[in-house]
Amino acid sequence: MKIALVDSGLGLLAAAAAVRRQRPDAALLLSGDPEGMPWGPRDPQDITARALACARAAARYRPDALIVACNTASVHALDTIRAALEPDIPVIGTVPAIKPAAAAGAPFAIWATPATTGSPYQRRLIAEFAAGATVTEVPCHGLADAVERADARAVEAAVAAAAELTPPHTAALVLGCTHYELVTGPIAERLAHLGPLPLYGSADAVAAQALRRIGAAPAPDAPATGSLLVLAGGREASLPAAALRYPETRSLTGGANQVAASPDRARAIRSS
Repeated sequence: MKIALVDSGLGLLAAAAAVRRQRPDAALLLSGDPEGMPWGPRDPQDITARALACARAAARYRPDALIVACNTASVHALDTIRAALEPDIPVIGTVPAIKPAAAAGAPFAIWATPATTGSPYQRRLIAEFAAGATVTEVPCHGLADAVERADARAVEAAVAAAAELTPPHTAALVLGCTHYELVTGPIAERLAHLGPLPLYGSADAVAAQALRRIGAAPAPDAPATGSLLVLAGGREASLPAAALRYPETRSLTGGANQVAASPDRARAIRSS
């Protein structure tokens, strides 16, 4: 089985690691757009064109399913990618885990990129799944870029700024950008004063949905025989050096470099 994932940069790593946890025997194909990263500030037409190009590049390798592992691309390009690739290749989008956070019945915050925060798309999700709940939308300036560079100081500064905008009554946090799932440690540490704060991400749910779409069941005890192929701008490439700073990435590389993502860290992120 082969699962492809699309994002401008490192945001796809969390979902890729989730697929690897659920199916260690799956071949993974990561298709990114380093020249166009980040997609967030771009206009919808440009985002759609770039995401579609990444998806078409991945499709040449005949994956069984393709995950659009980016909230921004899912907003603007999902329908276009599905029209181009389905029914031959099932396409799975990424949605912020607002529904499970709202189900807990407590006030929660959504950390997202400035472009997504307050957007009609996010407001529709809130209205549909969290009507009547106390929800705070928090723009995280520079956090995705800092994660992309694996710049620990910049991550810390961006997380601190977002934490200042997060109300003290917040009882749960939705990670509304796939990049943020790579830095749950710094986020939880900065918000520790709020108590044991559940973090809601999308990676595990997206991985499970991809398996369902192709009729495959999770098999976490399967042999760890899955391969990894990386595309950058449609061309075969190596993982960027910054990616190797994250356990999620190292769990994909296999061999002597394989380092499994912390089970405690994986459990700490609740999924939709």
